[in-house]
Amino acid sequence: MPYIKSNGVKLYYEETGKGYPIVFVHEFGSDLREWEQQVRYFSREYRCVTFNARGYPPSDVPKNFNKYGYEYSVEDIANLMHGMKISKAHIVGLSMGAYAALIFGLRYKSMARSLVIAGVGSGAMPEHRKSFFNMANELADTFIKKGSKVASSVISNSGSRVQLKNKDPRGWSEFKSHLEKHSAEGSALTMQQYQALRPSLIDFEKELKRMNIPVLLAVGDEDELCLEINLYLKRQIKTSGLWISPKTGHAINLEEPAEFNSKIQIFFSTVERRQWKKRDKESIKDI
Repeated sequence: MPYIKSNGVKLYYEETGKGYPIVFVHEFGSDLREWEQQVRYFSREYRCVTFNARGYPPSDVPKNFNKYGYEYSVEDIANLMHGMKISKAHIVGLSMGAYAALIFGLRYKSMARSLVIAGVGSGAMPEHRKSFFNMANELADTFIKKGSKVASSVISNSGSRVQLKNKDPRGWSEFKSHLEKHSAEGSALTMQQYQALRPSLIDFEKELKRMNIPVLLAVGDEDELCLEINLYLKRQIKTSGLWISPKTGHAINLEEPAEFNSKIQIFFSTVERRQWKKRDKESIKDI
């Protein structure tokens, strides 16, 4: 199995296709397998790299809680790219992975050709902070006390996941079966140290306003915890565009793979032709 070391932790990765690189960064409830529909599509023309985050076997599951957190996840993207001799890439992230990808764009802007930020920002709005913190710690307790199988049932039947269940029962069952086998310890520590403790994206407002990397924000219109923060990000990042997918929940790449792939392909093409422009100031003069 291929691994890259990042701050003493081995990260398992897979590489498919040739061409300009795309690095996919998975969400909390998934691992690299949930990017399969994107890898099959984009590897025809791109070098697609997927990897499992720390805490997600066959990547290492550190027992030290200090080895988890959003800053490590940002560093993991950079170290993976360094280890694979990738100087610059399109970065595609979902949810937890989108958070890391967005901060990566702030910290390592020379390494990101573009950012696809999908389903980002649960718990970011001030009115959601406390309830999200409590939910994250309760879910971590469920992983530890009751195991991944019980926790997977809670996650897969949540209000932002039932859309996948209703649209694609086979895909939902596969998602759930993968989640059932995740490391309970790794998931709990990720939830406690990363999800619960990460700063709100609003805390990065000054940096977001200076961002010049092309950004495609993607969110489902039934992904309630992410809708408002994506509107906020659209207004802060002058090089961003916002795609809202109707009747869609959190796992937007699984729920609407054809549309997700198409939107990203158009975005990449526009970026590569240097036609993804900053927002025209005239469009915001009345705000």
